[in-house]
Amino acid sequence: MKILAALLVVLAAGAAGAQTPPPPPASTEGTAGVKQHLQSLHYGNIQNLRRGPDGQWTGKATQNGVQKNVTVSPNGTVRAR
Repeated sequence: MKILAALLVVLAAGAAGAQTPPPPPASTEGTAGVKQHLQSLHYGNIQNLRRGPDGQWTGKATQNGVQKNVTVSPNGTVRAR
């Protein structure tokens, strides 16, 4: 009986954890979220972030001493050129 009770507790805890939604992609959290996402990828000097009508963010950022034009898609994918 104790084993069954312990199993129910474990199952209930797992179900509660499974109901927690994942955090939204950085690109949906506004300028601050996009900036934080870029910083986590080692970009610095982030400037002129703007969200386009397609949901992508564009701006300029420096990585390894090189300034690049960056685009962050709605799912958080970063392209730099």
